[in-house]
Amino acid sequence: MTKYAWMYRLGLTPWERYGAAGGAQLGTLLDREAKERPTTPGRALDIGCGRGQFTPELARRGWEAVGVDIVPRAIEAARRQGPAEITYALGDATDLEPAGLGTFDLFLDIGCLQGLDTGQRAAEGRGVTALAAPGATLLVLAFGPSRYQRLVEGVSRAQIEAAFPGWEVLSVEDAVTDGLGWPMNQTSPQWYRFRRTAG
Repeated sequence: MTKYAWMYRLGLTPWERYGAAGGAQLGTLLDREAKERPTTPGRALDIGCGRGQFTPELARRGWEAVGVDIVPRAIEAARRQGPAEITYALGDATDLEPAGLGTFDLFLDIGCLQGLDTGQRAAEGRGVTALAAPGATLLVLAFGPSRYQRLVEGVSRAQIEAAFPGWEVLSVEDAVTDGLGWPMNQTSPQWYRFRRTAG
């Protein structure tokens, strides 16, 4: 069983705590993504979707939303809560192509990437690139390295950029910390926005 699966079993899901604290900011970011599309938003993939806390926010804004996670009980819970128009699939963030998910115009990663090692981050990056439609964008929320590294895994900007060669950084902005609680509010969380470059 993976560390991630054990966290579910133990009830340790800090990414769900972020949802309550950062929901308004996430909504603003997703509104911007939808508005910048010339027509309907397109398809969006929520990587490491867990129990589907954030995936419905994509569907509400007109995206054809798909959530993928490696933990079966998380996917089962996501499907139960719906809504029906969202597709939830069992799959590995570090091995996305075999899941047969198709291509996407937007990728959302809320805390999944930061829990991976260097090789796994690179594997996720390759999978995202392989599934990216022309002009696709990527939103990554990650907590930065800190003195609390053992409690809350962190990842630097350089490490994030290294995972996505062929993607340009459009913006980096501070994520909200109010309501996160200790020690997550000490880790400088940031939102990274990328666009797939041509070639």
